[in-house]
Amino acid sequence: MNLERPQAPDPYELLPQVPSFSVQSPAFTDGSTLPDAQTFGGENTSPALSWSGAPEGTKSYVVSLFDPDAPTPSGFWHWFVVGIPGDVTELAEGAGMSSGTLPSGAIQLRNDFGTNDFGGAAPPEGDFPHRYMFAVHALDVEDISIDPDTSPAKASFAMLEHVIGRGVLTGRYAQS
Repeated sequence: MNLERPQAPDPYELLPQVPSFSVQSPAFTDGSTLPDAQTFGGENTSPALSWSGAPEGTKSYVVSLFDPDAPTPSGFWHWFVVGIPGDVTELAEGAGMSSGTLPSGAIQLRNDFGTNDFGGAAPPEGDFPHRYMFAVHALDVEDISIDPDTSPAKASFAMLEHVIGRGVLTGRYAQS
């Protein structure tokens, strides 16, 4: 694997700018290494996430996990949840598992692993540490009319004009 490959840009810096808010997890801090529990080769469990400071007028949230450093032209979507009600400000550990408990109305879209659930960090062995960007997007609508077979890229396009705030928590991971 080419360890000199340049790092991809931060995809959220390329979108229209919106106010930022805080996203945290008891499992890791921003910029730190993801624990094995959040890796595909480990427990493959979605971390507990909580957020605060979303803009007034937030009617729903979208939570996603994206690896911009995947060796593809389009990165890699690990998780994408739409329809989280605007009064919800946290997801429990394991909420993204196929047997997990998401808030009423929330649905998980098909990730790039081909499943409708959380897929943990899985960079190529020997590659540099990848960034795993957990983003919480605040929307000004309750529903963006997306079904579970919609791709994360298409859902991102559908929600773009409705994003009024975003918080991002980034973990890093490399396989040795």
